[in-house]
Amino acid sequence: MTVDLDHVALATRDVAPVLDLLVGELGGLVLFGGNGPGFRPMQVRLGDEVEGMTAELLEPWDVEHNDFLERFLVRHGEGPHHLTFKVDDLEATLDRVRLSGFQPVGVDFSDPHWKEAFLLPREAHGTVVQLAESHHDFATRAELVAHVREHGPNAHPQWWPDPPAPGDRAGFLRRVVVATPSLEATLGFFAGMLQGNEVAVGEGWVELEWPGGARVKLEHRPGSAPGVDRLEADAEGDAEERIVAGARLLIAPR
Repeated sequence: MTVDLDHVALATRDVAPVLDLLVGELGGLVLFGGNGPGFRPMQVRLGDEVEGMTAELLEPWDVEHNDFLERFLVRHGEGPHHLTFKVDDLEATLDRVRLSGFQPVGVDFSDPHWKEAFLLPREAHGTVVQLAESHHDFATRAELVAHVREHGPNAHPQWWPDPPAPGDRAGFLRRVVVATPSLEATLGFFAGMLQGNEVAVGEGWVELEWPGGARVKLEHRPGSAPGVDRLEADAEGDAEERIVAGARLLIAPR
């Protein structure tokens, strides 16, 4: 069984200002998007074929049929919504998850091209974790990025506004930082259950990486609520802190 961190998803009511930052300033690449039940997603790559990470932006849509994202925004406001991990065999993954005492919800095998299940924040250390088995047109990220650079984003349909011209700061999203009151338990979940590889460690923190290069840094915060604390990137120019779709984004100079 293989597990790979595919993207971090951010809930927002308006993707336009997010695209201004991620694309217009940091030079991100819009990969694809479309419509779903109760939401419409799109993904932006902050990086290249090898380095960096992908951010998914979620707007409420067709809430009369499914209001899960609208309810999230009313309750929590804009901000991090979930982490998506791609697996090669969802059925086998769920067997392993259940044997470890977890209770996946929203299990859906109806689409042969996209099978999914979710772990709720109370089990996933403060964030929603989506487990997905995907069978789409592009076998690798490099193929997808090359196709998008030549032909534009895969839009099913394009619901988002045309983004500005890519900025020249060449931003790379490097990691998602998760705060936890119990580093040992959270490490067991992300490194054990979700198979992250330890690549760096310091006083009160551990950083994990998955095969595709995406990273999660776990920070020990005694007494704090668990969950995504911030995103970290680097780019040309000065260090700064920005807010992207309600999430803190720390940008280090490169």
